[in-house]
This record gives sequence, structure tokens and C-alpha cells, in this order.
Amino acid sequence: MKWAGMYLVGFFILICGLLAALWKLGILASIGATWTVIGVVIAVGIGIMIAVSNSGSKENIEINRK
Repeated sequence: MKWAGMYLVGFFILICGLLAALWKLGILASIGATWTVIGVVIAVGIGIMIAVSNSGSKENIEINRK
């Protein structure tokens, strides 16, 4: 779970950087706060799904019965 957490921290930093760039360009002012929040929620949801799907190792367990 350590790598999934690191991925999410990096993803949040990426989202914050994108929002700062859009704000500086004045694009966020024309979009509006509601659509900005909706976009951020969708992006965070996608980031969580990717982090969870790539975390952990998948192993097969064999059970030897006598």
C-alpha cells in the first residue's frame, strides 16, 4: 500500500499544478467553480482507481492436501 499512497500524493500534486496553470491562464474563470470541482473529483477518482489497480503483487497460492 506504500506505493499506492506515493502514487496518490504525486497525482494530487499533478492536479494542483494543472489547476494552478489553468487559473493563471484565466481558463478557470470562464469554466466556473462547479465544473472545476466536478473535473477534479473525476480526476481524483481515476487516480485512485489506477493506484489501486497497480498496487500489490498478484500471487497464486497452492494448497497441498494429503
